[in-house]
Amino acid sequence: MLFDIAKALSFFLSILSLYPVVVSAFFIPGSRWEDRMVLALARVGLAGCICLLSGILFARPWQPNHSAEQLLATLPVRMFLWTILGVAILFTLSWYFDVEFVPLLWRNLP
Repeated sequence: MLFDIAKALSFFLSILSLYPVVVSAFFIPGSRWEDRMVLALARVGLAGCICLLSGILFARPWQPNHSAEQLLATLPVRMFLWTILGVAILFTLSWYFDVEFVPLLWRNLP
């Protein structure tokens, strides 16, 4: 029972650790894109450690009679990988649109 509570708490902690990654990548007004990327990468490292430890709890490699699930197939690690992929795609697109299309919008204002 205590192990199940630890799994649930580690899963929620991994969700909470991914939240600052998204916030630091997109929602810091007045900062440059390079600064946002450095801050987001620092938080990605922290979230990766937390999700990896949570994935180890989900995989249970220390139990000999339990068929150990691969670490990359556990829910917290998959959630981390999908979140990082989505944030990377959205960050790249928003940076591109900011560089290429926003100057065109400013030029046409009355």
